[in-house]
Amino acid sequence: MATEKLRAWWAHRQGLDGSLHGSPAADVLERTGWIRSVGGSAPYLGLFARARLDRATVDADVARLAIHELPSARGCTYVLPSADFELGLTVGAAAPAGELAAAEKYLGVTQAEVEQLCVTVADLLEASAEPLGPAAIKDAAGTAVRTLGEAGRKRGTTTTLPLALGLLQSRGDIRRVPVNGRLDQQRYGYVRWTPSPRGALSDMDTARTELARRYFSWAAPASLKHFRWFSGFTAAHAKKAVEPLDLVPLDGTDLLMSKELSDEFAAFTVPSKPSYALLAGIDGIHLLHREMSRLLDDADVERPVPGGRAGETLGGHPDPPSHLIVDRGRFAGLWEFDTETNKIVYRFFGDEDAALRETVAETQEFVRDRLGDARSFSLDSPKSRASRVADLSSR
Repeated sequence: MATEKLRAWWAHRQGLDGSLHGSPAADVLERTGWIRSVGGSAPYLGLFARARLDRATVDADVARLAIHELPSARGCTYVLPSADFELGLTVGAAAPAGELAAAEKYLGVTQAEVEQLCVTVADLLEASAEPLGPAAIKDAAGTAVRTLGEAGRKRGTTTTLPLALGLLQSRGDIRRVPVNGRLDQQRYGYVRWTPSPRGALSDMDTARTELARRYFSWAAPASLKHFRWFSGFTAAHAKKAVEPLDLVPLDGTDLLMSKELSDEFAAFTVPSKPSYALLAGIDGIHLLHREMSRLLDDADVERPVPGGRAGETLGGHPDPPSHLIVDRGRFAGLWEFDTETNKIVYRFFGDEDAALRETVAETQEFVRDRLGDARSFSLDSPKSRASRVADLSSR
């Protein structure tokens, strides 16, 4: 199977070919998949690249719950459309349950005390006229929150409060609200979620199949291994989840897709003109499969990592070391935002053209005027990426 066609198809399914310009954020997420959020700019960059959505528009959609950041697949936070809130919470529920089980085993916590704390927290939020942050909840809950001492500190769970908050979120009883309405930071308050999005979808087998159905719409062709990484499911659960979907293998590969998409793929042709997008390194074009080699040309595997150690190459990394420049699905360059000059610095793996420079300029204006920075994650800072910026600036 021609790599060029696969890459261009993945980019097409991800809406990186201009086909989603002007679409609402929820529609983009339903079509292309949930966007990973770790307190960085990935949600904004992904929605801008696909639909040219402004930050204010995205923030307004968050405020009215058309989209929301929730713990979901593997217990990780993603930005989801409202149609998937229940599904995301259901498939992500194992993570807080596992954290409680570990606390019971290693820290002497009981489920009864955490359940009682859940009631206390829910009542506090019900009575509050504004979102409450963790510190405010802890103070108001008083002795209902128990400190877990040195053992808890070593395990990263210093009190019982995070256990209760995790359970309440997974049940759809409470939700996190970003303190300034933005997705590119990690300071939150909590509010009651009324009515709760959790409803009839209580059967995990059904939930797993629904996640598989969505995943193979967003990411196909993909392998069971790819799906297992995204979902966190065991091999047995993943195999059972995809059985009702009647997926067919792509000739000569272990990649699977629906018969309908298989027919579309057969008729698909690679666009002759470049189609550039500047994306976060954790964008779905990479993260849905998390197999960077499928997007890299052979000639680019040995390229040095910007700001990296001697001998570090792109091919030796599981994830992009900086933000991505993509052209028809190919990983074609790296970029960062330099806050000192308020400009994007980048390295392109080929000959630049006017279309690339226009895309860089549009993204630069968006980051500069609407975001202020393009952090990879919450702890990313101009200081932490200074060596990458310097390296990319010296191209």
